[in-house]
Amino acid sequence: MNQHDQNKNDIIDISSNDGLDRRGFLKCMAWAGSGVLWTFAGGVPVSQLFGASSKHADHSSFSFVQISDSHIGFDKPANADVTRTLQAAIDKINALPAEPDLILHTGDLSHLSKPGEFDTLDQVLKSARPKQVFYVPGEHDVALDNGRQFLDRYGKGTKGAGWQSFDHKGVHFVGLVNVVDFKAGGVGILGAEQLEWLEDDLKGRSSSTPIVVFAHIPLWAAYPEWGWATQDSSQALAYLKRFGSVTVLNGHIHQIMQKVEGNVTFHTAMSTAFPQPVAGTAPSAGPLKVPADQLRRVLGITEVNFIGGKNHLAVVDATLAGTPAEDVSTILRKAAAALPVAGPQSQSNQPKVAVPGETVQAAIDNFSFTPKEMTVKAGSTVVWTNKDDIPHTVTSDNNLFASPVLDTNQSFPFTFASAGKFTYFCKLHPKMTGVVTVQ
Repeated sequence: MNQHDQNKNDIIDISSNDGLDRRGFLKCMAWAGSGVLWTFAGGVPVSQLFGASSKHADHSSFSFVQISDSHIGFDKPANADVTRTLQAAIDKINALPAEPDLILHTGDLSHLSKPGEFDTLDQVLKSARPKQVFYVPGEHDVALDNGRQFLDRYGKGTKGAGWQSFDHKGVHFVGLVNVVDFKAGGVGILGAEQLEWLEDDLKGRSSSTPIVVFAHIPLWAAYPEWGWATQDSSQALAYLKRFGSVTVLNGHIHQIMQKVEGNVTFHTAMSTAFPQPVAGTAPSAGPLKVPADQLRRVLGITEVNFIGGKNHLAVVDATLAGTPAEDVSTILRKAAAALPVAGPQSQSNQPKVAVPGETVQAAIDNFSFTPKEMTVKAGSTVVWTNKDDIPHTVTSDNNLFASPVLDTNQSFPFTFASAGKFTYFCKLHPKMTGVVTVQ
């Protein structure tokens, strides 16, 4: 994308309440080009051939690598061996011409936050040449225990739920956490305590200091319908507005996406585990199966280079297959187009009334509860079974019931003893909601 191409691909028209033009969004999904070095100066991207030496580089220049969404423990058809593809990502990092100073992991290290999954991740990362690795959690890393294991392993010296900051060769890094305290129907959230900390952390720093922010869920309205947004990100961005160079790195959506807003550049990374559909091209988010020979063409890493003395950050995406990064969107669209088309709503999806003592079956599939609304008599039991390739929970918003994290084919029963209307949601994916009315 050259300067002329950028002008025609910018998000200009606002045609929805979330401030996102759909055509501009879809164009942004295919922005990246393999073999192109992106330099961000004052929020404006300028390109040069990847591998070309910069005349501005000096002893303070350095690079770091972002990896994201390793999902160690996932073993479904979208990728039956995520450990192997994570190792391939580390091998690619180790093969870079210049050793990066740091690795940033932007969350979902694990799939179910199990000790063995973290152990496996640690073992793979031992082979990485860069020995300094910084982490923020994804929602899957806090699923079982509200993030206690994550903090014990990776949160030394961090604040709150794992937020942190540090300085490296003139660049200020800020790691934010937006995957705890989800509310029904909501999106990512930073919270008042973390925002207060961020404001204090940035005070007194020169506006010429390059800032790198890394978090799991995008800090802008990438696609709120699928939870790809952070509710209170505007407050965080207000604190960052005065800085001349701000780069925000996220994961969560498992694909490349970029947006430039003033002096702030937003960039999301590919996963090392499995892809997700381009927003709006499938019924829901979630693991997307692509042909086996194309899997490594949609997984990858992001290398970021700091050019000393110029406050430039250059962002380069690299697929595990070494193929052009601009092909990722095309592959994902074709895979989504091949998904089965949902038929008309069946009778099982319609609200029904159960008799007292009856057991009612409900499904969790395609990031939704089916039926989404049901009416039962007091004394009836509802059994939710997860048919998705991704874990979910069934959690009432009034704390009446809360399932453990349900992996594929696991079930959770609950017997409703008294009348009332009970809203529930998935703690991992709060856009998923349902209602049980008890008569």
